[in-house]
Amino acid sequence: MKNQRPVNLDISTIKLPITAIVSILHRISGVFLFAGVAVLLWLLDGSLASEEQFVALQETLTQPVWQFIVWAVVAALAYHMAMGVRHLFMDCGIGESLKGGRLGAKLALAVAVVLIVLAGVWIW
Repeated sequence: MKNQRPVNLDISTIKLPITAIVSILHRISGVFLFAGVAVLLWLLDGSLASEEQFVALQETLTQPVWQFIVWAVVAALAYHMAMGVRHLFMDCGIGESLKGGRLGAKLALAVAVVLIVLAGVWIW
């Protein structure tokens, strides 16, 4: 066994390809969605409790902090969905090569950015 193997444990010095970056962000967005769905269900529960709570929740959701929270959850959903469709195409054999993977990652990232911007326009 070779004892002089290069060891690089400092992740900040490693240049990750775009395919790795979008894959890592896809996992992070999935975890964020797990927590975000809990917030959305809590809001739904509050809106269905009574008419007074619905009106109060409507007023609360006009505050910028809550609009940002809802936008963040919708943005995570848009990103996760775009990358999920990319993975579905790869499961069908489309974009499995190195060049195709990079192109697919760039296209999916562009679609995700457009969807996130549209979500921001819709919420605000």
